Amino acid sequence: MSPLEGVLTGAVVLLALGVVALLLLGVRVVRHLGGGKPKKAASDDHSLWQRPIAQDDDTESRQIHAAAIEAAAALEQARALTVIAQREASSARGDATTAKADAAAAKAEATAARAEAQRIIDAAHAESEQILERANKQAEIDAEQTRQLARRSAEREIGLLTATAKEQAEDAERRAQRLDERERRHAEEAERLAERERLHGEEAERLAERDRRIAAAELDLVRWETELNKRSEELDRAEEARRRELERVAGLTADAAKAELVEAVEGQAKREAALLVRDIENDARTTAEHRARHIVVDAIQRVASEQTAESVVSVLHLPSDEMKGRIIGREGRNIRAFEQVTGVNLIIDDTPEAVLLSCFDPVRREIGRVTLEKLVLDGRIHPHRIEEVYETARDEVERLCHRAAEDALVEVGITEIHPELVTMLGRLRYRTSYGQNVLKHLVETAHIAGIMAAELRLDPALIKRSAFLHDIGKALTHEVEGSHALIGADLARRCGESEDVVHAIEAHHNEVAPQTIEAVLTQASDACSGGRPGARRESLEAYVKRLERIEEIAGSKTGVDKVFAMQAGREIRVMVRPEDVDEIGAAVLARDVAKQIEEELTYPGQIRVTVVRESRTTEIAR
Repeated sequence: MSPLEGVLTGAVVLLALGVVALLLLGVRVVRHLGGGKPKKAASDDHSLWQRPIAQDDDTESRQIHAAAIEAAAALEQARALTVIAQREASSARGDATTAKADAAAAKAEATAARAEAQRIIDAAHAESEQILERANKQAEIDAEQTRQLARRSAEREIGLLTATAKEQAEDAERRAQRLDERERRHAEEAERLAERERLHGEEAERLAERDRRIAAAELDLVRWETELNKRSEELDRAEEARRRELERVAGLTADAAKAELVEAVEGQAKREAALLVRDIENDARTTAEHRARHIVVDAIQRVASEQTAESVVSVLHLPSDEMKGRIIGREGRNIRAFEQVTGVNLIIDDTPEAVLLSCFDPVRREIGRVTLEKLVLDGRIHPHRIEEVYETARDEVERLCHRAAEDALVEVGITEIHPELVTMLGRLRYRTSYGQNVLKHLVETAHIAGIMAAELRLDPALIKRSAFLHDIGKALTHEVEGSHALIGADLARRCGESEDVVHAIEAHHNEVAPQTIEAVLTQASDACSGGRPGARRESLEAYVKRLERIEEIAGSKTGVDKVFAMQAGREIRVMVRPEDVDEIGAAVLARDVAKQIEEELTYPGQIRVTVVRESRTTEIAR
């Protein structure tokens, strides 16, 4: 029996048990009903649950009636399940029949497969027998070939052995001949050795005699060495006694005397060195100052530059104070629109008929000034008009900047230059440094550098180009962080300038040590242009602090009595006490003060340090 048939049989048995249980329940209900009332005909039993319930039936009869109805319903459900189970059993029987047919077909296929396998095995046995037979034949053939090859190899080996035996016999003969020759040479060598031994015996006698003489000399040396050691000890004792006597007489130890001697020699060497340095410096200063003064003075005299300085804050004069209200506008909308469009702050205070424009960018401040000037002249001031006038003013200022850059290039004599550098040079038209216009400072520096180069017989074109572009980085200092020298060097390198020009730009403030003559002349011409009288103005506070620091540096030195800063801080005179500082010390003091000022302070031009030492003799006539 298959598993499916077992499952179906179990289901049928369970359904039958359910039906029997329901029938028993129905019989029990009928019996209960028959106990209280007379039985009816059998034909009416099946419709017992369909009878209507009388009004006077009690509660128990109702419960029995309900149980009968439930039993009938369960019976009907059991019948339906029985029918379904029968159908499923029929289907299962069909499936079992199909499975049996499939099993029979499988058995037939297995029988056929066994037959086919037996046939293949038989064929394989036959084929293996044929292969074995062929292999035996091939083995016999290979064995015959191997025997023939072994025979030929043996013949070749016999021939080789015969030839080798002949060669060995010949070699043995040659060896015998060589042995005879070697024995003859050994005999000759033995004779030579006997002669050499005789000579060695004579040499040994001479060496023994020499050893005896050397032993006697060594004894003499030992005796002399002993005497020398004794004399050396006596000399050391005498030297020690002399040193003690000298220390006792002088009252100083040897180390103290040595230190005093070294100090005296060092002081003498310093004085001699100071004298030599002073003489050399005087000679060099006499010629160098004369030549440098001639070059610098000639260069400055040949450059005519203005001395007036432009203001940092732009001031615009108004025709009347009523114009301030129009500039501010209703609820301040005009001034807010102006500041938003131009980026310039307007300062409107109690100053009569004037307003101030403040901005870090000088070009943008100039554009704002031109914009406001045009608006005041036009009279129509509102946000839309401000934008229109701003565009016009910006184009106008850009044209002015470009024209100013071209004019400066023509004045200096530079023709080929990158367009970006021209734009940056134009921005410097409105850039000032300590009140000095930067673009005019570049032109002036280029002229001074060119004159110096001509005096020194150098190439003026390259040096003028380096000096003219040395402050190009100031056009970007409000946009890029860093020193304007390094910013300008990067800009020049990016625009294709030569390395000599780039190095002169980055080294003109000693951010990079100057390595070329162009860099040195650029520094010199920049100092001449910025340090000349009237070129720049300085804040009073910085000026006073610099003078105080100069006097403080000089006053901190030993032997200084009074210090006077003169000529606006360009010369300092130091009065020293003659009993504390001599002539050589005065020269050393001047050099120390000048070196410390160079290291600590930043100033235009140069500062002369003069040390004054005087001796006074006073007598009173009574």
